[in-house]
Amino acid sequence: MTEVLFYHLTESRLEDALPGLLERSLAKGWRVVVQFASEERRDALDHHLWVYRDESFLPHGSDADGSGTLQPILLTVDAGQEVNDPHVRFLVEGAIPAALDRYVRAVYLFDGHDEDQIARARERWTVEKAAGHDVTYWQQTDGGRWVKKA
Repeated sequence: MTEVLFYHLTESRLEDALPGLLERSLAKGWRVVVQFASEERRDALDHHLWVYRDESFLPHGSDADGSGTLQPILLTVDAGQEVNDPHVRFLVEGAIPAALDRYVRAVYLFDGHDEDQIARARERWTVEKAAGHDVTYWQQTDGGRWVKKA
């Protein structure tokens, strides 16, 4: 079964937390797909990943670019998008996947200050646990580090 992690953002924004998680995935040799709930957020994060840090580079592209098969990190709004043969699927801001069975890992990132995202994460926890996935819940500390809570 897929390892499913729920990351509760309480101290940082998605723009701050996501790049580091993507870097760690690439360091493991994993290809990644990041699913967004809207094209506007996909496009904003696409731009952010090019400029978020001067000394780092995250090779990525968007499904709007048409080069998805070549991308180690593919940004999409499509729940079934898998053209880059990903090992990991990140689901942000309430995005819901078609299925998670094919992945090594799935990661739900949700804003702890957004009641709708919290409610959606709770729903997805129930769904993923019922599907037999190994689910864990992680929350940020005051310093922005992740601590396993469940």
